[in-house]
Amino acid sequence: MRHGKKINHLGRKTAHRKAMLANMACSLIEHKRINTTVAKAKALKQFVEPLVTKSKEDTTHNRRLVFSKLRNKYAVAELFRDVAAKVGDRPGGYTRIIKLGNRLGDNADMAMIELVDYNELYNAGKPAKKKSTRRGRTKKAETAPVVETLSSEEE
Repeated sequence: MRHGKKINHLGRKTAHRKAMLANMACSLIEHKRINTTVAKAKALKQFVEPLVTKSKEDTTHNRRLVFSKLRNKYAVAELFRDVAAKVGDRPGGYTRIIKLGNRLGDNADMAMIELVDYNELYNAGKPAKKKSTRRGRTKKAETAPVVETLSSEEE
């Protein structure tokens, strides 16, 4: 029984797992998408999403917390500078996992994990979401006929 076992150990000791997730997170921040197995992608999603949330508020304390997990100052700088600016208004769900099929050698389930706001193909078809309110209001006379007046040049 797996009572109280929240994280997937991925068949590794603790230090190896933490180092692997830190390296994968740095690669994800640098390249904006990486290919890996489905199990590692799910573990990476749980690892990197709190770091992106911390990066939305640029304080010294948050930078130190993120650096203690990533251990790469270039990835931390990229995360706080570029990624945080792009995901600033998003309330969560910064990564997307897309399943790719099975690997040729050992038939492992493969997936691509990517930062959501950096995929132009996925976001191209969707128009910008307009603000809406929950309370009703009266409609203005938007369909009123437009009267064209002739200027002196056209006469």
